[in-house]
Amino acid sequence: MCADNEDPKKRKESKGTSKELCGYPLSIFFIVVNEFCERFSYYGMRAVLVLYFKYFLRWDDDLATSIYHVFVALCYLTPILGAIVADSWLGKFKTIIYLSVVYAIGQVTMAVSAIHDITDTDRDGTPDNITFHVVLSMVGLFLIALGTGGIKPCVAAFGGDQFGDHQEKQRRTFFSVFYLCINGGSLLSTIITPILRAQSCGIYSQQKCYSLAFGVPAALMMVALVVFIVGSGMYYKAEPQGNIMLDVCKCIGFAIKNRYKHRSSQYPKKQHWMDWAEDKYTKLLIAQIKMVLRVLFLYIPLPMFWTLFDQKGSRWTLQATNMNGNFGLLVIQPDQMQTVNPILILTLVPIMDSLIYPLIKKCGLNFTPLKRMTVGMMMAAIAFVCAAVVQTEIDKTLPTFPSASQSQLKLLNMGSNPVTVELPGIDPLVLPAAQASEEFFTFDAEMIIMSIGSPPVVKNISLAKGKRKTLLMTSNVTDNWMLTNDLITKPQEGNNAIRFINGMNTAVNVSTPAADFGVIESFDYSNYSQIRNGKSIFTIHTGSQSCEYSRDFGFGSSYTFFIPSTLVIGPNCQESVTVAEDIKPNTVHMALQIPQYFFITVGEVMFSVTGLEFSYSQAPSNMKAVLQAGWLFTVAVGNFIVLIVAEVAKLPKQWAEYILFASLLVVVCFIFSIMAHYYTYIDPAEIEAQFSKVNEDDEEEDDKSKLQKAQLEMVKKDSIKSHEDEDDTGKQTNM
Repeated sequence: MCADNEDPKKRKESKGTSKELCGYPLSIFFIVVNEFCERFSYYGMRAVLVLYFKYFLRWDDDLATSIYHVFVALCYLTPILGAIVADSWLGKFKTIIYLSVVYAIGQVTMAVSAIHDITDTDRDGTPDNITFHVVLSMVGLFLIALGTGGIKPCVAAFGGDQFGDHQEKQRRTFFSVFYLCINGGSLLSTIITPILRAQSCGIYSQQKCYSLAFGVPAALMMVALVVFIVGSGMYYKAEPQGNIMLDVCKCIGFAIKNRYKHRSSQYPKKQHWMDWAEDKYTKLLIAQIKMVLRVLFLYIPLPMFWTLFDQKGSRWTLQATNMNGNFGLLVIQPDQMQTVNPILILTLVPIMDSLIYPLIKKCGLNFTPLKRMTVGMMMAAIAFVCAAVVQTEIDKTLPTFPSASQSQLKLLNMGSNPVTVELPGIDPLVLPAAQASEEFFTFDAEMIIMSIGSPPVVKNISLAKGKRKTLLMTSNVTDNWMLTNDLITKPQEGNNAIRFINGMNTAVNVSTPAADFGVIESFDYSNYSQIRNGKSIFTIHTGSQSCEYSRDFGFGSSYTFFIPSTLVIGPNCQESVTVAEDIKPNTVHMALQIPQYFFITVGEVMFSVTGLEFSYSQAPSNMKAVLQAGWLFTVAVGNFIVLIVAEVAKLPKQWAEYILFASLLVVVCFIFSIMAHYYTYIDPAEIEAQFSKVNEDDEEEDDKSKLQKAQLEMVKKDSIKSHEDEDDTGKQTNM
């Protein structure tokens, strides 16, 4: 049995039967569980993040999208820092421990930031000090980005370190299971956390439970940390050996500096600008860096793919909030549609590898990795065209709200007799008893004159710019009629905004298990309450009597229910209450998003998986981590591009923004295809072997020259000595 800290690469056998299970080091089971919990924590938090920005922090779509992508970009920039810290200073084990603590603190901070009761002093369900929640959430997201990014390059490599040379088969299986844990954690978390978010929670008022949706991932991150620490005594912990990325940067920096020093025409030109580093660095290292730079040059167009790909967690989720998620037996939340991606990934990867690619090869087509990546980019562009088509269908169902210079008005006849109304620029309208006008009327003036009845009675109605109002018209024309404030946005998160108007001469109380509308005075109205989709039963109380009114709701609608003066408490309650549909429910089904998810996932399989394989095959043996860092950097840049477009473009229509992104990717795809056409595939091992042989030959020549030089020195010494002896003999003879 070997010591825990012994290098497994030098072992002839395994650690020992007590430290192995089914041929695998026992330590890797702790690493696998740790990765599953960490990925659940990250993807679960990220799944509901953009909705948290929009509905809890009250940011608009553009700001929510921008901050979301800044966070994702940071998550892909910090792996470079994590790799440098692990390889040059702390080692992988300590780096994972320390940054996991930071990670867990960040997740807990996010969960605390989503507790609305902390600053809800007036107990109306909304935070009174939103700045506190914004600051807390930004601190939490920064710590999460530092933690998840920092451990990203360490965990998989640390797991691989646990295997010896005799366990190559087990190591390959480990990486397959490791990848499965990533997708499994992603899939489960994007199913579970939206369900948790949709729950209602709170001390004083019930609101969407973002604190629970962030709290469960925080708990999973703590579990991940504890599990990893429990296995501490079983791990092989390699000492930091120095970071190759730093060596590469130093070599490139020296080459640039040396080239600048020798920029005069009197100096001979080099075949490649990296050759200026030969004064200090070996030819092998320079050749390896040249290979890396060739691949990094191909990476320049790649961020545009990630610009489109990562919007499935932001723009596409926001798009789903205006869609119908009723799949019959199953109701899908907007943020749950993201689960389509990991499901398709687990399905398409084996299909592409075992069926599609071999079939293309049998057809005689040379479907190289760079060609696959080009097709993958085109698939992503097609996905955004699909998203634009879906968005145009959604736009057809959205209500036309008033602009900043307009006002809108709806009429509700609360009397028991029909009434004729004339409004400026609108044909005379007959309103039946206890009924509302079917639509809102739009006016540019803030004050309008309306004519009621016959003989006509004129009334002045004062409106408000940019607002929607409903005029409650009683039977007595001389009364001061009431104007209600109506919604000017779609209800949040696919919920339905409901209110009641009491046309009776006595106060009524309306309640339902999901909301309590309270006591509504005579000829008055209640505030809006959010009701989820499905069937709701409302109980109407007046005095000691009550009756029930039921209705089925869809997604994203707004209704005004009018209780008329003719209402008689009893079985006819259902027929007596009248309904005014202020905002139509979502009618475009979420299933229409499946094609865009399909194309973006096909693009991911052909672009991302192939790109990693290509990078690995074209990288020198000791610089694969450098290219991995470069690959992650393209993801970060892609997310920053979303930020720039969202804040700068400011296109009035969302479908136009989708088309813009698709067009940009097509242009970039064309440029990448040209670059790929002129790229020559290489075998890094063969090139390294050639330079190694040259170095060996140089060393042999150096040894030979040193030997010859030594022999010459010996000959010289012997000659000098012989001359000295002759001189001594002569001197003796003379004497």
